[in-house]
Amino acid sequence: MKPSQDTQSQLQDSIRQRFGLTLAEVAGLPHTDELVRLLQHRSHRAYTDRRVDDALLQLLYACALSAPTKSDLQQADIVRVADPSKRQVIADLIDDMPWVRAAPVFLVFCGNNRRIRQVSTLRGKSFANDHLDAFFNATVDAAIVLSTFIHAASAVGLGCCPISAIRDHADVVSQLLELPQWVFPIAGLCVGYPAEPGHISPRLPLNVTVHTDRFDEGELERSIDDYDHRRHGQRPYTRQRDIERFGAAEFYGWSEDKARQYAHPQRDRFGRYVRAQGFNLD
Repeated sequence: MKPSQDTQSQLQDSIRQRFGLTLAEVAGLPHTDELVRLLQHRSHRAYTDRRVDDALLQLLYACALSAPTKSDLQQADIVRVADPSKRQVIADLIDDMPWVRAAPVFLVFCGNNRRIRQVSTLRGKSFANDHLDAFFNATVDAAIVLSTFIHAASAVGLGCCPISAIRDHADVVSQLLELPQWVFPIAGLCVGYPAEPGHISPRLPLNVTVHTDRFDEGELERSIDDYDHRRHGQRPYTRQRDIERFGAAEFYGWSEDKARQYAHPQRDRFGRYVRAQGFNLD
């Protein structure tokens, strides 16, 4: 079905908001409305009081777990935190994100390398892949499932916000959710019906993140400077990080914010946690 002019306009408007450029139209594409939905993706941190039906959640789990999986190993699990006392513990750990406490549904997406080890034992075979790739494969599987859940939820009018800060407290979350060895959290996810429309977050230009035949960062400095100013024009930061240490910047863009953020150690104990979960990272 040929996309309508309105859909084409939405497509181009979304690309301009996201990447600051106009792409050539591709004629004859079916289901362009789905592309628009992907381009208009946004995180939601405020939710209405409307309950998310359990049957709908089951459907979304099924959609998410239909995602691609490395070698059909199926190394992703979803834990719904329905117990209010357990949710309270997690919300208290991440108290600068009130949406963790307020969201109608809170999920934890986990990588699971335990199941294939159990399958090996059940079938009397040795598990000969106890190295870094075991952890990496399970992480990628779980991340793809998380992304697929978000897109499925968006299709039915729900809003989501991933919570990577769950890994700041991976050991406590593992104990709380009784995660056994070789199972680990990759992210939490707030889910609910959005109370506000949210916004399209500008992304780095495609010439920074897309390469042909060779990795090319020849225009990185100029492109990041341009991106900083484009993003500032659309959604300027309302506060600066760590003014006590770095002072107040005359111009505060994305690159300054991220450089300040990563001037502090973050999750430097996560490797120790992963090893404690049984993984050999060699």
